[in-house]
Amino acid sequence: MHLNLSTNQAKIEVMTDIDFKSYLETRQARIDAAMDRYLPREDTYPVSLSKAMRYSAFSGGKRLRPILCIASFECCGGAGDGVLPIACAIELIHTYSLIHDDLPCMDNDDLRRGKPTSHKVFGEAVAVLAGDALLSFAVELVLAEGGKSLGSGLAVRILTDLVRAAGPAGMVAGQVVDIESEGKEAEPETVKYIHTRKTGALVASSARCGAMAAGAIDSVVDRLSTYGTKVGLAFQIVDDILDVEGSFGKLKSDSRLDQKKRKATYPTAFGLEEAKAAAAKLACEAKDALADLGETAAPLRLLADLVVNRSF
Repeated sequence: MHLNLSTNQAKIEVMTDIDFKSYLETRQARIDAAMDRYLPREDTYPVSLSKAMRYSAFSGGKRLRPILCIASFECCGGAGDGVLPIACAIELIHTYSLIHDDLPCMDNDDLRRGKPTSHKVFGEAVAVLAGDALLSFAVELVLAEGGKSLGSGLAVRILTDLVRAAGPAGMVAGQVVDIESEGKEAEPETVKYIHTRKTGALVASSARCGAMAAGAIDSVVDRLSTYGTKVGLAFQIVDDILDVEGSFGKLKSDSRLDQKKRKATYPTAFGLEEAKAAAAKLACEAKDALADLGETAAPLRLLADLVVNRSF
């Protein structure tokens, strides 16, 4: 999908001495390698739980949230692998949410990223427990491994931000309102509430936590938070658009599933063209929040463009 941004909006930030595609691939590889080290091996007892945790964690995700955390960390002067436990914890929290979202009691989806969902492979009980385990393990990663690399005080500060984004003021609240809004007329404010919490809260936290891990001052953390909030909302709006346009293909068990379930989405609340314009505007505003941060913010600017001009 391409949102047909204006020439000014579509301008790609020049990255000196680095190719953006290589940048993404390199950081994804670092995240995958770290997650492979951290997660229990498949033969760890109970085997069904260990296999289910790894099945969903390595199901082909693009690692947008942990890459965003690393990019924010690097933008604020961070270097080395100290941020990796935080980045991996973010991905594990995201993965747990997807397992639960796919359950029959929620979205009842049979495919995720072109593969059978966790409950279709391992059964509902193990899928629920695998999600619970991933969330718990994410907390352990931040406190134990993050505490070693960043110090216990900073690890606690970061964990507080993450669990707030994932909990009853963030992702969980968005999911509840999403479920309760099915089959009802999509009210604009309700849609914004769902999107900024179900998706946007963890994306914004990813950007903040990367900045905090680098030791950024509060004003810079706030700017990265603004950036992440706008990117997160844009990301979910584009998901809504892709569902309408049927561009998910085999990535979902049923393209246009949101429409069939009459979910509260941006296109239903605002119209398809306005939704596209809103996503493009949010990407530009996200990049504006990075003004004067220099070339180190180039990956973040490009990530904002990637979010609204994607086919995954």
